[in-house]
Amino acid sequence: MTSSPLRPSPRVTPGSLRAWTLAARPKTLTGAAIPVITASALAWADGVFSLRPALVCLLFACLMQVAANFINDLFDFLKGSDRADRLGPERACAQGWLTPREMKRGIALVLAAAAACGLTLLTYGRPEVLVGIGVGCIVFAFLYTTLLSYCGLGDVLVVMFFGLVPVAGTYYVQSGTVNASVWLLSLSCGILIDSLLVVNNYRDRDTDRRDGKRTLIALLGEPFGRYLYLLTGLTAWALCACFLAEGRTWAFVLPALYVPLHVLTWRRMAAIRSGRELNAILGQTSRNMLIFALLLSIGLVMG
Repeated sequence: MTSSPLRPSPRVTPGSLRAWTLAARPKTLTGAAIPVITASALAWADGVFSLRPALVCLLFACLMQVAANFINDLFDFLKGSDRADRLGPERACAQGWLTPREMKRGIALVLAAAAACGLTLLTYGRPEVLVGIGVGCIVFAFLYTTLLSYCGLGDVLVVMFFGLVPVAGTYYVQSGTVNASVWLLSLSCGILIDSLLVVNNYRDRDTDRRDGKRTLIALLGEPFGRYLYLLTGLTAWALCACFLAEGRTWAFVLPALYVPLHVLTWRRMAAIRSGRELNAILGQTSRNMLIFALLLSIGLVMG
C-alpha cells in the first residue's frame, strides 16, 4: 500500500496566537470534556445537577488538558525525539513557532489558571478532598509525559485521570457524594478515552521503542495494539449494560449506535497499520468518543 504525500506544515508566525492554538491541540479537548459531560448528565438524572460547578469542572479539565499538551510538546523537543518532527504541525517547539522558554511560561500560566479555577470549587465539598484531586491532576500532567508513560503505565493512568477522577469529581461537587453508578460511568469513560491513547501508541510504536518508551504496544507489538483498540471501545459500551440493573435502559441502548462507528474506524486503522496517515484515525476516534458520550448522556437523562 502506498502512502499519500505528507501534508506540509502550515505557515505560522512564531509566538503568534495561531502558534499557541496549534500547541494547545484543540482536538484533544474532547477527552477532557467527556467525563464532565457524562457525569453532569448522571447528576441531572439523579436530580442533583448544578450548572456552576459543572461549568467550572469543564473549564478546569480543558485547562489541564492544554497544560498537559504544552508539557508534552516541550518534553519531546528537549529530548530531541524524532517523534516531534514526524507528528508535524501541532508540535510548536519542534516547528520553531514557540521557544522552550515561551512554552515554560505558557505551562505556568495555564496551570495557574487551572488552579485558580479549581479553588472556586472548594465550597462545593470537603476542601482537603478537592485540593488533593487538583494537586493530583497537576502532578499527573507532569509525570505522565516525563516519566510514567515510559513505564507501561499510560493506559492505567488514563483510566484513572480521564475516568475515575474527573467523573467522580464532577459528580461530587454537584451532589456532595458518589455512588455505584458514578464509579461505573467513570470506568466506562476512562476505557473509552484510553482508545485515543491506544491509537497514539499504535502509531508511535516503532519510535517509542527507539526512544526507550515502554508502552504496552511497544512491548507487545502491532497485533496486540490493533486488538486492544477494538477492545477498549467495545468494553466501554459493554459496561453500560450494568445500567440495565438500575432501570436505565436507554443508557445501554443509545450508546450501542457508537459500536459500528468504532468497528469501522478500527478496520481503517488495521488497513493503514503504520505511518502518519494514522493521524486521521486519531481524529475519527475523537469524534466517535464524543458521539458515545452524547448518546450515553442522553440515555442517562432519559432513564
